[in-house]
Amino acid sequence: MIGISACLGGVCCRYDGQAKEITALKKLVENGQAMLVCPEVLGGLPIPREPAEISGGDGFDVWNGDAKVLTKTGEDMTTLFKQGAIIAYQKLVEQNITSIILKENSPSCGSKSIYDGTFSGNHRNGAGVATAYFISRGLEVVSENDWQTVVDHEK
Repeated sequence: MIGISACLGGVCCRYDGQAKEITALKKLVENGQAMLVCPEVLGGLPIPREPAEISGGDGFDVWNGDAKVLTKTGEDMTTLFKQGAIIAYQKLVEQNITSIILKENSPSCGSKSIYDGTFSGNHRNGAGVATAYFISRGLEVVSENDWQTVVDHEK
């Protein structure tokens, strides 16, 4: 079984109340081959919610105490993002999941790219808060752009 960002599986849980469904991934969940998680919702964030971006680095920097997750109006959401990553990881481990497909650019789930913290729509290289936590715990993380690689080696 693999893990998948809930928004990719069709759950309307993104900050804007939308999903980013990939039909093939939703079918994996329906067939019992995958489990959905949304670290932001698991951390206690509402749907919809104010946009948030990592300021001062990426998810690894958040865990090191060198960066924060801030909303567009400057509210510090770092603790909720970290809490959600920990809870999501626990749920994945309970199901013996070792690979997860996450939503690129997200402050939680970006694996190669995240927004740059200026709310300008610009991206920077880096990982989100949950992604950094998952990687540090040994999970294989790929973005939705590379989902097929995880599905192929799970067969």
